[in-house]
Amino acid sequence: MKNDYILAISIAGFIAAIFLCSFMKIGITFSLFLIFLPLILFLYVKLITTDEESRKIIFLIIITMISFSAGIIRYEIKDSASFDLNLENNIDQKVVISGIISDEIRNNERQAILVVDFANITLASTSMAVFGRGIVSTDLYPEYKYGDLIKISGKLEKPENFSNIGEGTTITSDPSQIKSQFDGASFDYISYLAKDDIFYKIDFAKTELISEGHGNFVKSFLFKIKDSFINNLNKIISEPESSLLSGILLGAKSSIDKNTTEIFRKAGLSHIIALSGYNITIVSDAIMKVFAFLPRNGGFILGIFGIIFFVLMTGASSTAVRAGVMALIVILAKSTRRNYQAGRALIIAGLIMVIVNPKILVFDISFQLSFLATIAIIYVAPVLKSRFTYITDKFGLRDIISSTISAQILVLPLILNKMGLLSLVALPANIFVLTLIPMTMFFGFITGVFSFIWFPLSLPLAWVSWILLAYIIIVSEFFASLPFSSVNIPWFSSSIMIACYFVITFWIIKENAKIKSN
Repeated sequence: MKNDYILAISIAGFIAAIFLCSFMKIGITFSLFLIFLPLILFLYVKLITTDEESRKIIFLIIITMISFSAGIIRYEIKDSASFDLNLENNIDQKVVISGIISDEIRNNERQAILVVDFANITLASTSMAVFGRGIVSTDLYPEYKYGDLIKISGKLEKPENFSNIGEGTTITSDPSQIKSQFDGASFDYISYLAKDDIFYKIDFAKTELISEGHGNFVKSFLFKIKDSFINNLNKIISEPESSLLSGILLGAKSSIDKNTTEIFRKAGLSHIIALSGYNITIVSDAIMKVFAFLPRNGGFILGIFGIIFFVLMTGASSTAVRAGVMALIVILAKSTRRNYQAGRALIIAGLIMVIVNPKILVFDISFQLSFLATIAIIYVAPVLKSRFTYITDKFGLRDIISSTISAQILVLPLILNKMGLLSLVALPANIFVLTLIPMTMFFGFITGVFSFIWFPLSLPLAWVSWILLAYIIIVSEFFASLPFSSVNIPWFSSSIMIACYFVITFWIIKENAKIKSN
């Protein structure tokens, strides 16, 4: 029996268990039963049956049961969070808690959103150690940073699921913006936060700085570099262009105003201001093309370093790391021209990510979109490119159109199911905008780098960057302003989405088989 076939069965069983556990409580007991049953089947194969075909079938059943059981056990371990009684007993009560800011701070128009690892709670003038993580919303000022130990006063609550919450904004993994993504749709906000071990919230908290420097040194350094980079861009490029550039380069969406975000959403261009595998791939691909003249795959090596550098620049968050891995796989596919190997690498990378955090499979839309977009670029874009012979190859136009349409094909069912929003102008808007994204990112990045060296040196590049960014905003405004630029489709259920992906998968397999045979 081929090793690839056994590996595929094992991965399918593991992922199926993770998927089912995301919706129902299966429990460790059932998984132990699934481990015990294969032992009986194994003894049956060894001691009783002699038919070779039966042995193969039973062997596959054994592999499936073991991998399915492993998936259940991994999910249960992740889901078996223990809760601090001093926190649980004070839910819906006003509390005074101290804790360390454990992630990058997100700002919206009115508040700062902090992810805090709680350390102590004060009850009846007595301070007690606690453990737990929560989302804290507070005033924009005073400003805090990653690693600060702060005192928090407010009402301790549990997050709640929500539905029918108004207009959406953009695809993001930011807890402070997640509610605004789902246009009239229900959303399991509790599970979404729980995937990052966040089980509490304190809204409109009063906060006070206790001390600084309690975070990871490397992470603190990376966040400082990122903040300095963004501040320099803000000094030499006006708004809203500077905020757009920060979003495109580093996924920094907090400073982009709500109106601009809504424009990009309606035009189907939200993905360019969200950190994704597709976005990082654009950066690395542009680097590869610029340095293609170098000998011995010099451009390829610089493309890899470009991905690593951009991931570090964003603070190396889990979302950025996942996007970077996806981008590296796409670069591998383009450089080796071996989609099969890149596809296998993508599946293994996705499996590792799910093993590390099984809850991202169902509850992290950023992971899902990056994974689907990467599959599209590897498997669907070459098929479309071979058919778009009437489109010129100049300026990489055929590549861009093929990648754009393929990504739209694969992510559309998920977007319709999760958000119920269909942008009717997404394709032409992406074609007009994506042709300039590599150049925009290149000039924007060099502008930021030169601003660290000498400000006057960065000004000519800043003008080029501003012109490109202004063009992107004008195009987005034009398409978003068109009548019926986007429509709501509330009836797009999960069953319809799954049916769509079955059809798409069948088509991908069929078309790639044709390419192989030719």
